[in-house]
Amino acid sequence: MKSFGFYEPTSVRKATQIAADHPDGKYLAGGQTLLAAMKLRLAAPSDLVDLNAVPEMKKIEADASTVTVGAMARHAEVAASKEIATRIKALADLAGMIGDRQVRNRGTIGGSVANNDPAADYPAAVLGLGATIVTDKRKIAADDFFKGVFQTALDGTELVTAVSFPVAKKAAYMKFRNPASRFAIVGVFVAQTASGVRVAVTGAGSKGVFRVKAMEDALAKSWSPDALKGIAVPASQLVSDIHASAEYRSHLITVMAQRAVASA
Repeated sequence: MKSFGFYEPTSVRKATQIAADHPDGKYLAGGQTLLAAMKLRLAAPSDLVDLNAVPEMKKIEADASTVTVGAMARHAEVAASKEIATRIKALADLAGMIGDRQVRNRGTIGGSVANNDPAADYPAAVLGLGATIVTDKRKIAADDFFKGVFQTALDGTELVTAVSFPVAKKAAYMKFRNPASRFAIVGVFVAQTASGVRVAVTGAGSKGVFRVKAMEDALAKSWSPDALKGIAVPASQLVSDIHASAEYRSHLITVMAQRAVASA
């Protein structure tokens, strides 16, 4: 690992100022991906801007229609939050499925969303609920945020400060997990929202997290597992690897979607 500068700002304003002064630096949230990449010399930022001392990014706030989670909220905190569990239980359940106990106590929602790993869980919730990503500069709708594998709409030193989730009428998340990493081989988030039915899939797409319109249309007509029978995502749109073929992932998407609907 190469040497680097290290900064511990105490506000979003200070963090973004430091990042602007060090364009080859990186924000450090939970470090679950970045530090591992640095150890393997896959990443060599000139500076790290540690966000762990920024209190405004740790808040979890909720009202009757919205749950807003600060970007530095740990997975374990989201899983244990009564405010979240009473409004969007599926989001709390999803957070409790991430990794192991150590990962859940270090990893953050902001880091996961900004990293946009194609097998991560949070992107499915963000896209499945139609959430809004709040940054230091603007608000970005979920449908406009995820651009591809490890790619997002974030620009330069733009910093995710929170994610705002609308409270859904019904929602659930089911995943077929890798037994070692517990990443999603296939994860499906389904939701009945005020703007309609949404179905988001993670772990399977060749371009990262994505929505399944055919399933959304079917569930809009009949919210039942049987409504999804015969609906499959083409294997040509999915990834094959040592864990599962594209054809198997296609099968799993339908199965996990049906289980999620039944759970919701």
